Amino acid sequence: MLQQSLITLKTNGKYYQQNYAYLPELDLGVLNEELGQVDAHTLVKWGYETFGKGLVMSTSFGIQAAVMLHLVTSVVPNIPIIWIDTGYLPAETYKFAEELTERLKLNLQVYQSPISPARMEALYGKLWEEKDVDALNRYDQIRKVEPMQRALRELGATGWLAGLRGDQTKYRQGLARISKQSDVYKILPILSWNPRDIYQYLTAYDLPYHPFFDLGYTTVGDWHSSRPLTANDTDERDTRFHGLKQECGLHLPQTDEEAQSLDSSSL
Repeated sequence: MLQQSLITLKTNGKYYQQNYAYLPELDLGVLNEELGQVDAHTLVKWGYETFGKGLVMSTSFGIQAAVMLHLVTSVVPNIPIIWIDTGYLPAETYKFAEELTERLKLNLQVYQSPISPARMEALYGKLWEEKDVDALNRYDQIRKVEPMQRALRELGATGWLAGLRGDQTKYRQGLARISKQSDVYKILPILSWNPRDIYQYLTAYDLPYHPFFDLGYTTVGDWHSSRPLTANDTDERDTRFHGLKQECGLHLPQTDEEAQSLDSSSL
């Protein structure tokens, strides 16, 4: 386990103490060769043994969120779970989050943009209505990416568990189970899982889908940017962001250097 160091930080004029680990550089090639085929529980256990209190996970309380929440907390019960609340989620998502938080006794850490929805709309308009990738990217940066980066920083994250799957987007098809993003090691326990694996896990542990699943949604985000799947859709991610993009930015490289590193590593 990595050695921890207590330091004092200042954010938004307030001081607080946070544990940070002395993090040696890990050999991603060797790790992915050794751990690329282990089962999901084993990879989560490795993450906790390696990063200790620096290990966090993220959730969107999306369609199949119960799988990762149950799987991870069965290994690390009190792990900090980051939820980025955009302020525009459907009422059903908020209720679903409450249900799972109580049932699984989640250590939920909710983060939001410092810019309220009303203030953002006054300054920039309803960015999600514009069928323009730059406008959608600005929306995601304000409401999702900045709060996530702040959460990782304030929680002292050195390892980050996420429920990405290779069959979700073209970008995710090329990911490795262990990578690095913004100086945090990213661990993807269910990267190789398919819809049948998800269904079998939910059934085995009597876990619920998001309520929108029964309405034809295969993925759900903000109320204004998600819709049910139709016969005309060629990809389930076409139901998000007007079909103009597949990623909201949370799991993308944050610098050109990171993108080049991913490209050169074939991740």
